[in-house]
Amino acid sequence: MLRRILKHLTEPITGNATIGTARFDMAAFSEAAAFDSVTFTGDASFRSATFSSTTRFRSTTFGGNAVFDAATFSSGAWFGSAAFGGNAEFRSATFSTEARFSLATFSADAVFEAATFGGDAVFEGTTFYGDAVFKAAAFSTDAWFDFAVFNAKVGLGLATFTGNAMYRSATFSADAVFETAAFDGDALFEAATFYGDAVFTSATFGAGTRFERAAFRRNAIFGSAVFESADELGPLMCAETLDFSVASFSAPVTVRAAAKRVVCRRTRWREKATVWLRYAELDLSDAVFDRPLTVAGRPRPFPTAMGIPMDDSALAAVQERARVASVRGVDAAQLVLADVDLTGCLLAGTVHLDQLRLGGDCLFASTPAGIHWRGWWPVRQTRRSTVADEQHWRHTQPRTVPGWMPAPPGGAIDIVQPAALATMYRDLRKSYEDNSNEPGAADFYYGEMEMRRADARTAPAEHALLTAYWALSGYGLRATRALGWLLVAVTLTMLLMTTWGLPRNDTPTTSTGTLTGQRIALTTVNPDPANPSGPVTHRLTRQRLEKSLRVVINSVIFRSSGQDLTTAGTYTEMPARLTEPVLLGLAALAVRSRIKR
Repeated sequence: MLRRILKHLTEPITGNATIGTARFDMAAFSEAAAFDSVTFTGDASFRSATFSSTTRFRSTTFGGNAVFDAATFSSGAWFGSAAFGGNAEFRSATFSTEARFSLATFSADAVFEAATFGGDAVFEGTTFYGDAVFKAAAFSTDAWFDFAVFNAKVGLGLATFTGNAMYRSATFSADAVFETAAFDGDALFEAATFYGDAVFTSATFGAGTRFERAAFRRNAIFGSAVFESADELGPLMCAETLDFSVASFSAPVTVRAAAKRVVCRRTRWREKATVWLRYAELDLSDAVFDRPLTVAGRPRPFPTAMGIPMDDSALAAVQERARVASVRGVDAAQLVLADVDLTGCLLAGTVHLDQLRLGGDCLFASTPAGIHWRGWWPVRQTRRSTVADEQHWRHTQPRTVPGWMPAPPGGAIDIVQPAALATMYRDLRKSYEDNSNEPGAADFYYGEMEMRRADARTAPAEHALLTAYWALSGYGLRATRALGWLLVAVTLTMLLMTTWGLPRNDTPTTSTGTLTGQRIALTTVNPDPANPSGPVTHRLTRQRLEKSLRVVINSVIFRSSGQDLTTAGTYTEMPARLTEPVLLGLAALAVRSRIKR
């Protein structure tokens, strides 16, 4: 009967049937329903229709709305190259076997909400100009969306993919929402392009996950997603934020991403994982890893499976070096950071920071080096590595020098106080020392001592001792400072010896004795050295300076020169023999700390 109806509606010239408004609601098609190349100029309604045999709408044109809500396709449903001018509505439709929409065009909304696909769902090369709604759709076998083009929003929330979900080389021009979707088979998004936000919140990936060469022009959100078997994610490019907050990885995985920002707050890795980053700023706050996690920066573009560098030119304006923004709340015993920028990394609240392993070239924030003015006093800052938490605290101090890094605006983080900073530096120092990097640990020792000195709870006597230790030798780490003080002490001692410490003339020794029989008794008299007299400038002779130099040199190495000294000279030599060797030892200690391995 259908063939006879279509025969009467067929145009002789084109050989294709043309139908205006068609209503087949609740119709039952027991035989093959062939609407190939038919044109519906009005609405076509097949609501709750039953197609018991093959259904063909190949190259069919729907000028109005096409309604297939609750329709049942018991055999193959072929809509290849069909053109839907109005809305295409397949709500709660059931496709028992294969459903083909290859190269079809949906000019308005395509609604497959709660549809069931018992066989393969093929949308290869399909173009969606309106919203594509597959909310709560069930795909029992493979879903093919390779090379599909979505020009408006895509909704696949609560969708279930029992087989493989293939979106290879698909294009999403607006937001794509896969929220709470379940991918029981492989989720294949190789070379897919997302121009809007890609939302995979609470999605479950039960098998392999492939995003190689996927390009996210905005945000890619995998918050609370579950990756049960994914062994690789990427290499992919995300122009904005790649968000894995509260996501869970149950299998060993390697993530390779070039992104502006990567967020892994409260993310959990149950097995060994490696995260390779390019450009990205990584937030690892409160993340949990049961096995070792390695975060490493990559200076060059990621190679694809074919060995071709991945295109990440969309991130050209972003700093190329990967950065870690925070590891707060993390147990660092299983964490390895390599070749990343830690300039702005927040470390407060990190557990087992002393077991953190740093490899490659990890860069910390630097002090504002140079000479700065604090009121009327010049302050010289020596360059050293610091943590971001100290930078923020220094910036808040009333008499700080310019150049310290401020905390993020809005009061999002608490300013860490010196007592906690001292513990932080102590743990970092131990981490470096345990890895036999003594020179690298030196700056963290300096920071620890600085924070102890800055802590208001430090006892006054300890504070005075720390201040003296800092002023004389930079906590035993500034050789030039100790040598400078040694030079001052030597010069001052020489001047005092030359002007007041050496006697006017060498003291003669007089011996007198009495000869009795064969024995002789002699008495040696050493007269007291005479204090120098005359103008002070007349005492600064070459001979006296040379004698003073001998006295000072012997004092530096704890030796007595044997030179007769005046009372003033004796009391000058005593502190010199105490302080000058100490200053020399501090200078040697500073040199040793910089070259020790």
